[in-house]
Amino acid sequence: MTGRMKRPLRPPVRKRVDAVVLGASAGGIDALTVLLEDLPASWHLPMAVVLHLPEEHESHLAEIFAQRLPIPVYEANDKMPFSAGCLYFAPPGYHLSIERERAFSLSCEPPVLFSRPSIDLLMSSAADVYGSALAGFLLTGANDDGAQGLHRIHVAGGLTAVQEPKEAQIPTMPQAAIARHTPDYVLPLRELRDLLLQLEAVHEH
Repeated sequence: MTGRMKRPLRPPVRKRVDAVVLGASAGGIDALTVLLEDLPASWHLPMAVVLHLPEEHESHLAEIFAQRLPIPVYEANDKMPFSAGCLYFAPPGYHLSIERERAFSLSCEPPVLFSRPSIDLLMSSAADVYGSALAGFLLTGANDDGAQGLHRIHVAGGLTAVQEPKEAQIPTMPQAAIARHTPDYVLPLRELRDLLLQLEAVHEH
Protein backbone atom coordinates (compact mmCIF):
# COMPACT_ATOMS: atom_id res chain seq x y z
CA MET A 1 0.00 0.00 0.00
CA THR A 2 2.91 2.33 0.75
CA GLY A 3 4.20 2.10 -2.80
CA ARG A 4 0.78 2.92 -4.20
CA MET A 5 0.51 6.05 -2.07
CA LYS A 6 3.60 7.47 -3.81
CA ARG A 7 1.88 7.39 -7.17
CA PRO A 8 0.34 10.71 -8.19
CA LEU A 9 -3.38 11.23 -7.87
CA ARG A 10 -3.27 14.37 -10.01
CA PRO A 11 -3.73 14.49 -13.81
CA PRO A 12 -0.73 13.19 -15.81
CA VAL A 13 0.79 16.56 -16.75
CA ARG A 14 0.19 19.80 -14.88
CA LYS A 15 2.08 22.39 -16.91
CA ARG A 16 4.29 23.18 -19.87
CA VAL A 17 7.92 22.10 -19.65
CA ASP A 18 10.67 23.63 -21.80
CA ALA A 19 13.63 21.36 -20.93
CA VAL A 20 14.40 17.99 -19.33
CA VAL A 21 17.42 16.93 -17.28
CA LEU A 22 18.08 13.31 -16.38
CA GLY A 23 20.44 11.54 -14.01
CA ALA A 24 21.46 7.93 -13.49
CA SER A 25 24.36 5.82 -12.30
CA ALA A 26 24.66 2.02 -12.02
CA GLY A 27 22.23 0.42 -14.45
CA GLY A 28 21.65 3.75 -16.15
CA ILE A 29 22.36 2.76 -19.74
CA ASP A 30 19.70 0.06 -19.69
CA ALA A 31 17.25 2.38 -17.91
CA LEU A 32 17.81 5.21 -20.40
CA THR A 33 17.37 2.79 -23.30
CA VAL A 34 13.89 1.89 -22.03
CA LEU A 35 13.02 5.50 -21.20
CA LEU A 36 14.08 6.97 -24.54
CA GLU A 37 13.24 4.16 -26.97
CA ASP A 38 11.07 5.04 -29.97
CA LEU A 39 11.09 8.79 -29.43
CA PRO A 40 9.48 10.47 -32.45
CA ALA A 41 11.72 12.16 -35.00
CA SER A 42 9.67 15.31 -34.42
CA TRP A 43 10.85 15.46 -30.78
CA HIS A 44 11.29 19.08 -29.65
CA LEU A 45 12.25 19.17 -25.95
CA PRO A 46 15.97 19.61 -25.22
CA MET A 47 17.33 16.91 -22.88
CA ALA A 48 20.60 16.71 -20.94
CA VAL A 49 21.87 13.59 -19.16
CA VAL A 50 24.47 12.95 -16.49
CA LEU A 51 25.35 9.27 -16.30
CA HIS A 52 28.17 8.34 -13.94
CA LEU A 53 31.10 6.79 -15.80
CA PRO A 54 34.74 6.16 -14.83
CA GLU A 55 36.68 9.37 -15.53
CA GLU A 56 39.56 7.53 -17.19
CA HIS A 57 37.36 5.95 -19.86
CA GLU A 58 36.27 7.66 -23.06
CA SER A 59 32.50 7.86 -23.29
CA HIS A 60 30.66 6.38 -26.26
CA LEU A 61 27.19 7.21 -24.95
CA ALA A 62 26.45 9.78 -27.64
CA GLU A 63 27.40 7.35 -30.40
CA ILE A 64 25.44 4.50 -28.84
CA PHE A 65 22.24 6.49 -28.43
CA ALA A 66 22.62 8.26 -31.78
CA GLN A 67 22.33 4.83 -33.40
CA ARG A 68 19.17 4.05 -31.42
CA LEU A 69 17.27 7.33 -31.60
CA PRO A 70 15.93 9.41 -34.51
CA ILE A 71 16.95 12.71 -32.87
CA PRO A 72 20.39 14.40 -32.76
CA VAL A 73 22.56 13.12 -29.88
CA TYR A 74 25.76 14.85 -28.74
CA GLU A 75 28.40 14.79 -26.06
CA ALA A 76 28.09 18.25 -24.55
CA ASN A 77 30.96 20.70 -25.11
CA ASP A 78 31.73 23.94 -23.33
CA LYS A 79 29.61 26.84 -24.71
CA MET A 80 27.54 24.47 -26.88
CA PRO A 81 23.90 25.66 -27.05
CA PHE A 82 21.30 23.54 -25.25
CA SER A 83 19.16 23.25 -28.36
CA ALA A 84 15.58 22.09 -28.87
CA GLY A 85 15.05 18.55 -30.07
CA CYS A 86 18.49 17.29 -29.07
CA LEU A 87 19.86 14.89 -26.44
CA TYR A 88 23.15 15.74 -24.73
CA PHE A 89 25.40 13.61 -22.51
CA ALA A 90 27.88 15.01 -20.01
CA PRO A 91 31.47 14.03 -20.86
CA PRO A 92 33.32 11.94 -18.26
CA GLY A 93 35.57 13.85 -15.88
CA TYR A 94 33.78 17.21 -16.18
CA HIS A 95 30.91 18.81 -14.34
CA LEU A 96 28.16 19.93 -16.73
CA SER A 97 26.00 22.95 -16.00
CA ILE A 98 23.58 25.12 -17.96
CA GLU A 99 24.21 28.86 -18.11
CA ARG A 100 21.72 31.73 -18.34
CA GLU A 101 22.10 31.94 -22.11
CA ARG A 102 20.97 28.29 -22.27
CA ALA A 103 24.38 26.98 -23.24
CA PHE A 104 26.53 24.37 -21.52
CA SER A 105 29.49 25.03 -19.26
CA LEU A 106 32.12 22.41 -18.38
CA SER A 107 34.31 22.58 -15.29
CA CYS A 108 36.93 20.51 -13.49
CA GLU A 109 35.80 21.46 -9.98
CA PRO A 110 36.24 18.70 -7.36
CA PRO A 111 33.82 15.76 -7.46
CA VAL A 112 30.48 16.11 -5.66
CA LEU A 113 29.46 12.99 -3.73
CA PHE A 114 32.46 11.31 -5.37
CA SER A 115 30.99 12.05 -8.79
CA ARG A 116 32.20 14.20 -11.68
CA PRO A 117 30.02 14.89 -13.60
CA SER A 118 27.52 15.59 -10.83
CA ILE A 119 23.79 15.10 -11.33
CA ASP A 120 23.17 17.62 -8.53
CA LEU A 121 25.11 20.35 -10.35
CA LEU A 122 23.38 19.80 -13.69
CA MET A 123 19.93 19.79 -12.12
CA SER A 124 20.57 22.76 -9.83
CA SER A 125 21.98 24.92 -12.64
CA ALA A 126 19.08 24.00 -14.92
CA ALA A 127 16.59 24.86 -12.17
CA ASP A 128 18.17 28.30 -11.86
CA VAL A 129 17.72 28.89 -15.60
CA TYR A 130 14.37 27.23 -16.36
CA GLY A 131 12.57 27.46 -13.01
CA SER A 132 9.10 25.96 -13.15
CA ALA A 133 9.51 25.09 -16.85
CA LEU A 134 12.01 22.31 -16.06
CA ALA A 135 11.45 18.57 -15.58
CA GLY A 136 13.96 16.37 -13.77
CA PHE A 137 14.10 12.57 -14.02
CA LEU A 138 16.24 10.50 -11.64
CA LEU A 139 16.82 6.82 -12.35
CA THR A 140 18.73 3.85 -10.96
CA GLY A 141 22.01 4.47 -9.14
CA ALA A 142 24.22 3.54 -6.22
CA ASN A 143 24.72 6.85 -4.39
CA ASP A 144 22.83 9.97 -3.27
CA ASP A 145 23.79 12.18 -6.25
CA GLY A 146 20.69 13.80 -7.73
CA ALA A 147 18.62 13.99 -4.56
CA GLN A 148 19.65 17.58 -3.83
CA GLY A 149 19.39 18.64 -7.47
CA LEU A 150 15.94 17.16 -7.88
CA HIS A 151 14.87 18.95 -4.70
CA ARG A 152 16.14 22.23 -6.21
CA ILE A 153 13.93 21.62 -9.23
CA HIS A 154 11.00 20.99 -6.88
CA VAL A 155 11.66 24.22 -4.95
CA ALA A 156 11.84 26.13 -8.25
CA GLY A 157 8.38 24.83 -9.14
CA GLY A 158 9.53 22.32 -11.74
CA LEU A 159 8.33 18.78 -12.29
CA THR A 160 10.17 15.91 -10.56
CA ALA A 161 10.03 12.24 -11.52
CA VAL A 162 11.83 9.26 -10.00
CA GLN A 163 12.13 5.65 -11.09
CA GLU A 164 10.20 3.25 -8.85
CA PRO A 165 12.95 1.97 -6.48
CA LYS A 166 11.59 -1.58 -6.55
CA GLU A 167 12.20 -1.66 -10.31
CA ALA A 168 15.60 0.07 -10.28
CA GLN A 169 18.68 -2.06 -10.81
CA ILE A 170 20.23 -0.18 -7.85
CA PRO A 171 17.56 1.59 -5.72
CA THR A 172 19.86 3.85 -3.67
CA MET A 173 19.60 6.92 -5.90
CA PRO A 174 15.80 7.00 -6.30
CA GLN A 175 15.35 6.19 -2.60
CA ALA A 176 17.59 9.12 -1.63
CA ALA A 177 15.53 11.47 -3.80
CA ILE A 178 12.26 10.25 -2.28
CA ALA A 179 13.70 10.71 1.22
CA ARG A 180 14.57 14.35 0.38
CA HIS A 181 11.16 15.35 -0.98
CA THR A 182 8.01 13.74 -2.36
CA PRO A 183 8.48 13.69 -6.15
CA ASP A 184 5.56 14.49 -8.43
CA TYR A 185 5.90 11.03 -9.96
CA VAL A 186 7.39 7.72 -8.75
CA LEU A 187 6.87 5.33 -11.63
CA PRO A 188 8.34 2.33 -13.47
CA LEU A 189 10.45 3.18 -16.50
CA ARG A 190 7.78 2.53 -19.10
CA GLU A 191 5.36 4.83 -17.30
CA LEU A 192 8.09 7.46 -16.98
CA ARG A 193 8.48 7.15 -20.74
CA ASP A 194 4.74 7.81 -21.16
CA LEU A 195 5.13 10.86 -18.92
CA LEU A 196 8.02 12.12 -21.06
CA LEU A 197 5.88 11.79 -24.18
CA GLN A 198 3.07 13.69 -22.46
CA LEU A 199 5.46 16.51 -21.58
CA GLU A 200 6.46 16.76 -25.23
CA ALA A 201 2.80 16.84 -26.30
CA VAL A 202 2.01 19.65 -23.85
CA HIS A 203 5.10 21.57 -24.99
CA GLU A 204 4.04 21.35 -28.62
CA HIS A 205 0.60 22.77 -27.82
